[in-house]
Amino acid sequence: MRSRVAVPALYAGVALALIGMLAASAPASADAAPVPRLSARGAIVIEERTGQALYGLDPNRRLPIASTTKLMTALLTLEHVRLGRIFADPDYYAAAVDSQIGLVPGERMSVHDLLLALLLPSADDAAQDLAFNVGHGSVGRFVAMMNTRARELGLVHTHYSTPIGLDTPGNYSSASDLVKLATFLREHQPFFARAVALPSAVLHTGDHTRFLTNRNDLVGRVPWINGVKTGHTLGAGYVLVGSGTRHGMTLLSAVLGTPSQSARDADTLALLDYGFAEFRLASPVRAEAVLATLSVSEQPGVHAQVIAAGTFTTVVPRTTRLTTRVEVPQQLAGPLRRHAVVGHVLVLANGRTIAAVPLLLAVPLAAVSPLTLAGRFVTRPPALAVIIALLMVALGLALLRRERARGRDQVGPEAA
Repeated sequence: MRSRVAVPALYAGVALALIGMLAASAPASADAAPVPRLSARGAIVIEERTGQALYGLDPNRRLPIASTTKLMTALLTLEHVRLGRIFADPDYYAAAVDSQIGLVPGERMSVHDLLLALLLPSADDAAQDLAFNVGHGSVGRFVAMMNTRARELGLVHTHYSTPIGLDTPGNYSSASDLVKLATFLREHQPFFARAVALPSAVLHTGDHTRFLTNRNDLVGRVPWINGVKTGHTLGAGYVLVGSGTRHGMTLLSAVLGTPSQSARDADTLALLDYGFAEFRLASPVRAEAVLATLSVSEQPGVHAQVIAAGTFTTVVPRTTRLTTRVEVPQQLAGPLRRHAVVGHVLVLANGRTIAAVPLLLAVPLAAVSPLTLAGRFVTRPPALAVIIALLMVALGLALLRRERARGRDQVGPEAA
């Protein structure tokens, strides 16, 4: 992702809660997209950058997830070994009905190619190969690693009992956890983001060249779709974690338990189309933007620029009006260090505050020296008039004392 300053806005948590309220209070549009009607047992659509949920159907319901289990298998592989590493296939034979690329025991293939096989055609034998080797010869150890990583990532509705995703007890997740994991992978693993956007690929390592096709048939068929992962078993039904990008905004969706591949695809497109039609990504405050110029006490002609501490980005319904309000003092007084907090800029959605971003002093502000203050004091007209009056009084008293002294000097000799 692009580099930017992250600002923990005072009201950042309010933004997510306000989405439903803002959408409900907004006037209906003639061309507004209808709320998705889904066949899924659990579903969600979120905006990637902010993580804000735009719509959900039992998003935290724990359900079997089939081969979307392989998202965690991919993450652990990418975090623990290099793409160029060569693994020898263990003694594993996938069932004839399972997705596989036909690895044979001892066949040597790169991690790069095994991951492509894992992510595109969802090859079970590639998943077993990676789990066995990354787990240092133990698939059980790898599964334990999967559950540890799930807890670290805050996937509270997730548990793994297999690296493949077959129907086994204790292997489940939720729509909300799946999009959270997919978002993490896309953000932190560039290879993953590129791989899941491929409609096809060629594997050059192994005993022979292999040609792969992505089971996510939306990739390549729908131009703006760029991922992520399919799954299917009898117990899980058809599952798809999807992603798409339009006009600079990326949305991720998950549908679990759909009855068919066509229903899986239709639910995914309905969620993503709804999100793009009804919501927009906005950054009403950007890092280091000058939002105010303030005068400085006791320093005529000096002005201090005030900048935003960071970028605030949010997702709001398209009908929502975003405005900002700067709250700063009328005047500053030094000394103040660079980036001292001197106020806030409030972000308002339809007049309701959803965030407060700190405002910082762009450059340090020095204190005025006592000598300068004294000089300015004595040059002010009222002070100058007082000083002249005092000087005149002092001069008059001095002249009076001189005249009296002179008079005493003249009287003295005559008295003698």
